[in-house]
Amino acid sequence: MNPIVKNVLAVVAGIIVGSVVNLGIVSLGPNIIPLPDGADTSTMEALRESMKLYTPIHFLSPFLAHALGTLAGAFVAAKFAATHRARMGIGIGLFFLLGGITAVVQLGGPLWFKAADLLLAYIPMGYLGAKLAGAMGTEEA
Repeated sequence: MNPIVKNVLAVVAGIIVGSVVNLGIVSLGPNIIPLPDGADTSTMEALRESMKLYTPIHFLSPFLAHALGTLAGAFVAAKFAATHRARMGIGIGLFFLLGGITAVVQLGGPLWFKAADLLLAYIPMGYLGAKLAGAMGTEEA
């Protein structure tokens, strides 16, 4: 297979896998850690208003969704890319970072969560995913 096509497919697969992991954790989160009484997540506006009711434990699920989704996506992209494997994994981290920035702008949240999420859940997890896929330290990484 052409290396460019293989790289594009690896990145698309990484985005899909990362998104599925993210959505799965976000969907399961309230079943494990119930939302506070009165919280409404039916619309973006309602979610933004409901965040005032959240305690730190309620931010665990979104953080894990962002971090583990990025990690899984970066791993897949780096594992299956033909060339520039480390760049593909870190690129997934950048892709999801853009989504994280968008979410922070639209939803807000406490400063400590925004900082932790944007600084720890994306680029470091992209790097770790590429590393776990064996992309670091290779000649074509």
